[in-house]
Amino acid sequence: MVEEAATWHYAVAFALFLVLGAVGHVTRAVFNMFPDRLSDNDTMDMLVSDGYGWNDKLLGTEYDDGGFYRLDSYRNVRNACLMSGFGGLAVMVFSDGASIAIAQGIDAALAWLWGLFLHRLGTVTVF
Repeated sequence: MVEEAATWHYAVAFALFLVLGAVGHVTRAVFNMFPDRLSDNDTMDMLVSDGYGWNDKLLGTEYDDGGFYRLDSYRNVRNACLMSGFGGLAVMVFSDGASIAIAQGIDAALAWLWGLFLHRLGTVTVF
């Protein structure tokens, strides 16, 4: 039973949060039905659009000519991954319950993978 999260739990969780950020980036770019940017005026877009906010203006989120979030933008991928990674770490650092729950989830996943490996190793057949 995990009493507290170890340093390696934070490293594994950070990597998982980075992957979650990449999934969020692809989801925002591919499944967005309506454009985020409706005009060239930032203030008007923040008032009217659901997908454009202060964080997009401050981070320099890139959009295509139609106003849609760009899938092929390195800046957008970097912003999504780093916001998710550092946001997840902040939750783990400032919430003991969250860090313990994430550490227990990581330990359970590793135990499941080890059990699966041993099962596959025990059932291997050679010719």
